[in-house]
Amino acid sequence: MKLSIAIYNMEWMKDLFTAGGEVNTSGDDAARGAKLAAVVKAMDVDLLGVVEGPDTTASGTKTASKQLKKWADHHGLGATYKAVHGFVSSGQQELCALYRSDKISVSHRPTKAQSKHPFDQTFTVDTTDSLIKEQYKHYRPPLELGVKAAGGGDEVARIIVAHAKSKGIFDRVDMARFEQISERNRKKLYAECYSIRERADQWLNDAPNRHVIVMGDINDGFGQDYYELRFRRSAVETLLGDVWAPEKILKHVLPQPRLGRNGWSPSTSRYTDKVTRDTFNVLIDHILVSQGVKVEDFTLWNPYYDHKDDAKNNEVLAVKDELKASDHFPVSVRLTI
Repeated sequence: MKLSIAIYNMEWMKDLFTAGGEVNTSGDDAARGAKLAAVVKAMDVDLLGVVEGPDTTASGTKTASKQLKKWADHHGLGATYKAVHGFVSSGQQELCALYRSDKISVSHRPTKAQSKHPFDQTFTVDTTDSLIKEQYKHYRPPLELGVKAAGGGDEVARIIVAHAKSKGIFDRVDMARFEQISERNRKKLYAECYSIRERADQWLNDAPNRHVIVMGDINDGFGQDYYELRFRRSAVETLLGDVWAPEKILKHVLPQPRLGRNGWSPSTSRYTDKVTRDTFNVLIDHILVSQGVKVEDFTLWNPYYDHKDDAKNNEVLAVKDELKASDHFPVSVRLTI
């Protein structure tokens, strides 16, 4: 099956809706919603993983998928688009997905067995190499999706959409406290990615030929900063897998990032250095696929990235202004599974 997918952190989609869960039709939020929709139209994918989607209430009167579907319909993205969401997060940002129901059938397929650490429950990981496991819980439980062809039949892929712990520190603290919180946040990030990788291994152990895709805003790269070098690990490399089990290693759909004067390229976001106040480009939004998935082509929807293909560059530049509607650039990819 040919399948096109994308991951997009759409930056606080909750703000695009009223308190009652209806689409905002006036003001800055309405304008931003229209710009985000223009980017989604340009990507034209079969499945879109959404990070920072609209909120779901504990009562279920307002859900991420209902609001996402209303937003898609309001902006004319296509009548066949349907939406799905997973476990409710502890905050106001949810993980959800849009998919073309005439092409594929997508459902939330959470692992429920306690022995396999359901994503909405606590789990333990030794993040300090002390031979003592610490207890963690996903702040935003990853979204586990099962994908079938629209006409039914066997499952063609399993997908995890994730939003791993932010490394950011937003409180006013002294340098000693800053260091303490930085280490804590990094270990939480590693723990969440250990948990996600464990699920990928469980799926591949149960069915070695299964097509597994992990994608999302991981808030981390490949040995690209001080803490990654200090701890001799990164969250993304944890997700990739174990070199001693090469058949289960996940492949990244983007080329190897290179460090330049403005940061990393390719990049999907940027941040301002707290010390120098310089803007630094980072690659923190990722799509990883298992060995049996063939990557046909990718598009990084960053207008400052050179695809070495004029047609593709023009496609991205056509929505350059609309891409300002989020603080992340999406990644799309065409696959054969």
